[in-house]
Amino acid sequence: MLVEGIAERILALGQGRLLVGVDGSTAAGKTSFGHELAERVSAAGRPVLRTTLDDFKKPWRDRHLYDRESGEGYYRNAYDYEAVKRLLLDPCRSPEATACALCSIDPLTQRDHSSDVTQLGADTVLIVDGVFAFRPEIDDYWDFRIWLQVDEDLSVQRGAERDRNWAGSEAESIHRNRYLVAERIYRQEVDPLPVMDVVIDNSVFARPQIVTP
Repeated sequence: MLVEGIAERILALGQGRLLVGVDGSTAAGKTSFGHELAERVSAAGRPVLRTTLDDFKKPWRDRHLYDRESGEGYYRNAYDYEAVKRLLLDPCRSPEATACALCSIDPLTQRDHSSDVTQLGADTVLIVDGVFAFRPEIDDYWDFRIWLQVDEDLSVQRGAERDRNWAGSEAESIHRNRYLVAERIYRQEVDPLPVMDVVIDNSVFARPQIVTP
């Protein structure tokens, strides 16, 4: 099984804390894949923590301070990388740290959870999903990098269907004109694929396929 094989590759990296990043286009299936991977790692006996970069966005109350509506504005301004590092990645990287926060600002309720901490074990595997996970601000933290690949039209279609409940008739436009534009900037500026440990074609959820070793 594909996910089991990737879990084995991660565990083969050895003992100590491991940080795994799962990136890819919007609606490529990153969160579901991260959950499934965590289940496999946990079944092998390693403690696992799961979170998403969406829980480390800047609060909506500050959106008047910057552009977050355009594609470029979303890419440049939506995520709070200083909070990601301070609350999550730096503690996980520090052997002396015994806890980390898995959420800064809840993107739905806008409640601040930065003081809610979770215990860190010496051998914890942290699995983080989210777009832009391999931006230069946080790229050096990862021990294993995963990319879920789908084509642009499928990304927009899936994302619009998923978000229609809150975005209504604007869902497709938001995905095509904001998220897709942001992802193109990311790919052009960062070019993350060449440094991936594994790239997975996730066009069909039931039949993911590895497209690079």
